[in-house]
Amino acid sequence: MKKDKNWSMELSEYIKQGELKSSEKAKTWETAIGLQEVDGLKPSKYLIETAKEHIEGNINIDEAKRRIDEYYKIEDNRKLESDSEEADKVSVRITEILSENSFNFTIFELINIHLRLFKGIYKEAGKIRDYNFTKKEWILNNDTVIYSSFETIRETLEYDLEQERNFSYKDLSFEESIKHIARFTSNIWQVHPFCEGNTRATAVFLIKYLRTFGFHINDDVFAENSWYFRNALVRANYRNFEKNIFEDTSYLEKFFFNLLGDTKYELKNRYTHIDYKQKENTVKLDMKYTLEEQAIINIIKDNESIKQEEIAKLTGKSIRTIKTIMSEMQDKNIIHRVGGKKNGKWVIN
Repeated sequence: MKKDKNWSMELSEYIKQGELKSSEKAKTWETAIGLQEVDGLKPSKYLIETAKEHIEGNINIDEAKRRIDEYYKIEDNRKLESDSEEADKVSVRITEILSENSFNFTIFELINIHLRLFKGIYKEAGKIRDYNFTKKEWILNNDTVIYSSFETIRETLEYDLEQERNFSYKDLSFEESIKHIARFTSNIWQVHPFCEGNTRATAVFLIKYLRTFGFHINDDVFAENSWYFRNALVRANYRNFEKNIFEDTSYLEKFFFNLLGDTKYELKNRYTHIDYKQKENTVKLDMKYTLEEQAIINIIKDNESIKQEEIAKLTGKSIRTIKTIMSEMQDKNIIHRVGGKKNGKWVIN
């Protein structure tokens, strides 16, 4: 699929400017718009202009939504931008959801996310599908993943969420955590609870969930590799005994290593095709720090002079928790402090 990234280049200018609030908004918009690629959708020029207005602080997100809705009420615009209407409306809605701090790790949250994203776009928005289906995938030579039976969707989702809710990442290395997150994500996606829009709804739910660990997933990894993300989910759930092909989460793991860590795996869609013979390097990293420690490392990389109070605010954790984690990180020689309390900085070893 040929990619048109003009919108990304326009928004990236705001990220380069370095103004934190504008930069965070621009990254959120990049993620929101980039996710439309999973269904081959492209934004209109009007959406990009509206996004710029929001990033610059001239309008709030409610006004951005209103403008997009009003734009598509005009018949000439509907005809002119008919291929972009879904991309525009869902992009602004994703931006709105990702701008909110609230999140519940429940099936109702996932359903609500789908409803908010696709209300007025899909007739079955926010409704669990009541039929079984298949999807031909080019990376599988037009074969399909076997999705959950519609009769077991709620029970399967509840089970997967309950298992994850009771799972502890406390003593896991970053690498072990990534492997677990990849498997959890692929399980949720394989249920495919909705008629359409499953990958985008899953991605938004996942981003909100990963933020509870302190990660800020407004990242160009999603913006530039959303189609790879979907293909990786397909490969994580596909088996063909006759061809000796089995579920493979390694593609998804590479995506999450790039998203949450500092790796630079090449995420090419052709690598995920079942006929692709050249094997990439196996994911094998010596990362002994935990998921929460990695989130703090990411923050320090952006601002080595940051104070622990600011880290607590960014991660949504208490200052006491942050001090405890960072003290353990210093004991493990992951980070150390240079200089005094006021003018010092954190150094990653």
